[in-house]
Amino acid sequence: MQQIKILIVEDHTLVREGWSFFLKLNPRLLVVGETGSGEEAIILARQLNPDVIIMDINLPGINGLEATEKILAISPQIKILGVSMNNQSGYAKALIQKGGMGYVTKNSPQEELYHAIIEVASGKKYVCNEIKDLLSEQMISNNSSGSSINSLSGREMEVIAYIKAGKSSKEIAELFGLSIKTVEAHRYNILKKLNLKNTAALINFVNTQQPIFNI
Repeated sequence: MQQIKILIVEDHTLVREGWSFFLKLNPRLLVVGETGSGEEAIILARQLNPDVIIMDINLPGINGLEATEKILAISPQIKILGVSMNNQSGYAKALIQKGGMGYVTKNSPQEELYHAIIEVASGKKYVCNEIKDLLSEQMISNNSSGSSINSLSGREMEVIAYIKAGKSSKEIAELFGLSIKTVEAHRYNILKKLNLKNTAALINFVNTQQPIFNI
C-alpha cells in the first residue's frame, strides 16, 4: 500500500510536533515535511510534492487561506486539509472555496484526523463532526446569532476579518482583486445577514465574537 505523503503547516511548535509524532505512528502516512510559515509552505509544497497538506488557517503573515490559494495555483493535485481552533462553518466554506478538500478543528480526535486525511487523499471532501454537529444544533434551536454567522459565505468571513483589521473597502478590494463596488456589496450583505445597522455596529459585534473573525 502506497503511503500518503504529508506536509504539516502549523505555527505552534508543540502542536506541530505532536501531530508529526502521532501521524508517524500510522503506517499509511508519511510525514515528509513540517513548517510554521505560510510562505515556507508554498516553497515546500513545490519541492516535496506532498499528497496532503495539513494547513493551519490562522498562520502569521500569509495565512492558511492565502497559502492554500497560492499552492493550488502551482500544484492543483495537492489535497489541502484545513485545521483551526475555529468551529464556525464560514471558515470551512472559505477554505473549500479556495480549493481545499477538508476542514477539521483542533478539538477533533486523533482518529478523526486520520480519517480526514485518508478521505481527502482519495479525492473526497471532509468536514469534521464538530462543525456538522454545531450546524445541526443551530438549525434545531433556530438560534438567531449562530444562524446569522453561519449564513455568511467564506468571502464574507474574509471581508469581516479585514474590516476587523482596520482595512478600508479600497484596501480590501485591492487584496482580493475586486472592485470597490463589489466589496461594498459584500459589506451590505454582511450587515443584512447579521441584522446590524452600520459598520460601527459590525465592529462591536465582531469584537464580541473573538476569535471567530481572525484573519
